[in-house]
Amino acid sequence: MTEPQSTLWIRRFQPRPAAPVRLVCLPHAGGSATFFAGLPSLLGAGVEVLAVQYPGRQDRRNEPFVDSLAELTGAVVDELLPWTDRPLALFGHSLGAVLAFEVARGLTAAGHVPAALFVSGRRAPSRQRPGYAHQLDDDGLLREIRRLSGTDDRVFADEELVRMVLPAIRADYRIVENYRYEPGPPLDCPLTVFTGTDDPKVSAAEAAAWGEHTSDTFGLHTLPGGHFFLTAHQERLTEEITKVLLSIAVRRGDAAGRP
Repeated sequence: MTEPQSTLWIRRFQPRPAAPVRLVCLPHAGGSATFFAGLPSLLGAGVEVLAVQYPGRQDRRNEPFVDSLAELTGAVVDELLPWTDRPLALFGHSLGAVLAFEVARGLTAAGHVPAALFVSGRRAPSRQRPGYAHQLDDDGLLREIRRLSGTDDRVFADEELVRMVLPAIRADYRIVENYRYEPGPPLDCPLTVFTGTDDPKVSAAEAAAWGEHTSDTFGLHTLPGGHFFLTAHQERLTEEITKVLLSIAVRRGDAAGRP
């Protein structure tokens, strides 16, 4: 069977054709696939990492931004279908978390139930809040970004860089703030949530509500930090992700070996 190839959408930083499972990573608002470039070395040889590159940034900066989360979901699902020759798990942070959830629904509808879903820095889809950051002027949007402590202050000293990334951040905020959850059956895969103790975007109750969105096992891990707590806890996150994926691989291996 021919191996799928990387595309403008899907980045495969370290090909691992023998890995029993793939982990698809979806970035936060304004983020890019390179945010996950170091993840393969942390996860080890048993997991192949794919990262999604949204239009309108880095090498896709000349492409138009997508208009809605539904449009982005449809495009990502289509791009992932060639990679379903092996079990696919999904990981997303913030915007990437709700996108990962909707992609999981889309893959399920196409007959490819994800092996697992991992979400970080986002309240459950059924727990919505109004959001208006995308309507702020540039100074207001920059204040919002600083409030989330997700960007090194040195970045703000480079005016050209700020001008370059701000349109992507605004476009991503627009699609996630205009997203409206449509009720449906829960996912039939393990769901693991990571949340920060001081994340202004997610309360403890909103993180726990993710449990309503799966009929399989559910795990919730609360770690110190704000919205971008994951940058300080990469080893803990990858340890938990590896644990879940290994248990899935063992379970699938046991099932395959039964008469």
